[in-house]
Amino acid sequence: MTFASLSLSAPLLRAVEAQGYACPTPIQVAAIPAILQGRDVWASAKTGSGKTAAFVLPMLQILGEGRRGVGQRVRALIVVPTRELAMQIGEVVRRFSRAMPAPLKTCVVVGGVSKNPQRMDLRGGADLVIATPGRLLDLAADNALRLDDLELLVLDEADQLLSLGFSDELARLLAMLPRRQNLLFSATFPEDVCALASRILDAPVRIEADPAETLRSGVITQRVIEVDTAKRTRLLRHLLEVHGWSQALVFVSSRHAAEHVADKVKRAGIEAAALHGDLSQGARTKALADFKSKQTRLLIATDVAARGIDVPQLPAVINYDLPRSSVDYVHRVGRTGRAGESGTAISFVTADSAAHFRLIEKRHHLSLERERLPGFEPSEVSAESASPSPLDAVENAPLAPLDVVENAPPAPLDVAGGVKGRRKSKKDKLREAAARAAAVKS
Repeated sequence: MTFASLSLSAPLLRAVEAQGYACPTPIQVAAIPAILQGRDVWASAKTGSGKTAAFVLPMLQILGEGRRGVGQRVRALIVVPTRELAMQIGEVVRRFSRAMPAPLKTCVVVGGVSKNPQRMDLRGGADLVIATPGRLLDLAADNALRLDDLELLVLDEADQLLSLGFSDELARLLAMLPRRQNLLFSATFPEDVCALASRILDAPVRIEADPAETLRSGVITQRVIEVDTAKRTRLLRHLLEVHGWSQALVFVSSRHAAEHVADKVKRAGIEAAALHGDLSQGARTKALADFKSKQTRLLIATDVAARGIDVPQLPAVINYDLPRSSVDYVHRVGRTGRAGESGTAISFVTADSAAHFRLIEKRHHLSLERERLPGFEPSEVSAESASPSPLDAVENAPLAPLDVVENAPPAPLDVAGGVKGRRKSKKDKLREAAARAAAVKS
């Protein structure tokens, strides 16, 4: 299968070739013809599978063949959950659209920066707008853009849009739109995503791929190292020295941890930067740009970056703190081993997080060997020997918005009673009642 067989125009085929794309990925083979035919699409795809190009390429062809937007009107809209993802998609659009015979006007509108430059960009309308929901609604309320002529809507990372608390914004947005072609991409399909799909999609083409396939493909080498909490930074420095990685993306659980770890490794002479939601948009953009240009060796990030970073040939991802959700484990690990490249993903497992990592393995049908490195052997008592924890209840709970999760201090898992700081589940209460009854009988 070639890109030429997907009915793409000659300019886009030249753009694809210029970007070094050899053959289309499975998601591109399935999605591009359906989108060009005007069909609604409901798709899932593993991270790093070429999903963005799967909807950007046919969108550009459709927009290039139609009339330009006039006034404040917008012809196509891509809605995403994070600023980083919006800017990343905007860069993909710019790279592919350079070969178009007539320039297409593309605007990226996100929060965290002044609205005035975005208002100026939107004067005279736009062919394509890439936006986060809150800023998009603000600009619509200011009459900076009009959506009543919209032809095509993409909801990218729909599960994240809903889990981050954007359901009300999406409902307001959808109520403003005319009948149009809809493309919905989501890594997972919880009940709220399925309900959204049933409301907006008309006889969609279903494209399904297992997001966890990345973990079992063999392209990414996964390692698990047992270590005491206090030794993790020293272990991180040791791994960098032993493996000589040019770069690594390090995931932590909170904004405070991102700054703390970045400061410690910088004091050791390693170029590092923190990336989290407390930073200004300018600081976040600079941190990403420096990392992509290899000016920074380590990027210490919260999960704000898990679905918004595309760094070619990134050799390693380190889970300094484990993700709260097993789904986020897939997206963290998927930052390496992209586009067929090999990569390494290492998780630090402490006594408090051992039971939680067992749950991640269970969710993704994994069984990974535990390693203990000389000089870093854990001295803490492992939670592996404790009674089974009610982590299923925690895992199935709805995700909190990132602002809440990132502001919270790292919460060690309380194996006997769920995650500290969370209300006890019904299972916990029943287990405690049974224990008290048994004590009374004895």
